[in-house]
Amino acid sequence: MNLSPDRKPSSPPLRVTRVSNRRELRRFIRVPWHLYNADPSWVPPLMVERHEHLSPQNPYFQHAQWCAWLALRGDHVVGRISAQLDRLHLERHMDSTGFFGMLEAEDQPEVFRDLLSAAENWLRSRGMHRIRGPFNLSINQECGLLVDGFDTPPSLLMGHALPYYGARLEEQGYVPVKDLLAYRLDTAFSLPPGMVRLAEKLQDRIRLRPLRRSRLDEDVAILRDIFNDAWSANWSFVPFTEAEFAAMARDLVRLVDDEFVQIAEVDGEPAAMIAILPNLNEVIRDLDGRLLPFGWLKLLWRLKVSHPKTARVPLMGVRKRHQTSLVGTALTYLLIDALRVPVANRGVNEVEMSWILEDNTPMRRVIESLGGLAYKRYRILEKTLPG
Repeated sequence: MNLSPDRKPSSPPLRVTRVSNRRELRRFIRVPWHLYNADPSWVPPLMVERHEHLSPQNPYFQHAQWCAWLALRGDHVVGRISAQLDRLHLERHMDSTGFFGMLEAEDQPEVFRDLLSAAENWLRSRGMHRIRGPFNLSINQECGLLVDGFDTPPSLLMGHALPYYGARLEEQGYVPVKDLLAYRLDTAFSLPPGMVRLAEKLQDRIRLRPLRRSRLDEDVAILRDIFNDAWSANWSFVPFTEAEFAAMARDLVRLVDDEFVQIAEVDGEPAAMIAILPNLNEVIRDLDGRLLPFGWLKLLWRLKVSHPKTARVPLMGVRKRHQTSLVGTALTYLLIDALRVPVANRGVNEVEMSWILEDNTPMRRVIESLGGLAYKRYRILEKTLPG
């Protein structure tokens, strides 16, 4: 059939299908490769890690369930989304809130509409009155939609997005509820003179030490206990389970020197912690998500020999009883300062501290007093689900 010059063939109808087998999961994981192929800031994730993240072996699924969908035109994938229901969140907050995540889509309003409708309907059918996200998959993992800072690559375990995502979500009735910031900090910082004097006054009470690999299980339990206590009053907090934190710790110890994890004691009791990770995204950008046949050799070389020049602090916390005191302030500064020499010795010249709640004014002041600059902004959005 010949078409006149001013007529174009109609595109196939849009359909959204549930991911229900391994082949569809592989397609789900591969969606970003199509969308970001012209984006110089995008970092292809390691596919083996994405499969592990979405497998039943992920300890997150011991207290959560999820569902995933693909949007297709004909056989061409044009988007994806997931929905999650977290029992620990519901038990703690009792707010009938479910979550969406893993959202990627072409710039077509109807694709966003139909994908979000699939997630909303799934959550509504399970009694939820609100949907919030994006969370990939939980608040303790990759979360937030990038809305500012598209021109630089994301750090390890932080997200990237295309600039139109925010507008498309708001078109579907989603409203911003919380912003998260990522700070960039040069490792050549110095403590403010007032903090140096305060630390000297408290030197008989505060002791910092690195991770003890010979007593790893004990220290992992200490780190988890401090983190869960420190963050317990934060917005939408969900505690790390023992299994989740243990899985994260296994990955942590493979990547870091003992000095990259610091525990602070006050009067002999564990009171605060910090951990920093080499920015794996810096060394996997050219692997296209694959470790075979030779990607794993490149990865090992870059981690062990050349080492990334950037790093990220994903874990930090001061016990609640110290947070509003001078001791708590000193702990925060001293923990950050304790990482300065170890990371510099590894050639790291810049650290990302993320994520930081925009309304966490005390922590923002600490970072900014050291010269930190907020260079990326991530947004959590939500929508009320009609009954």
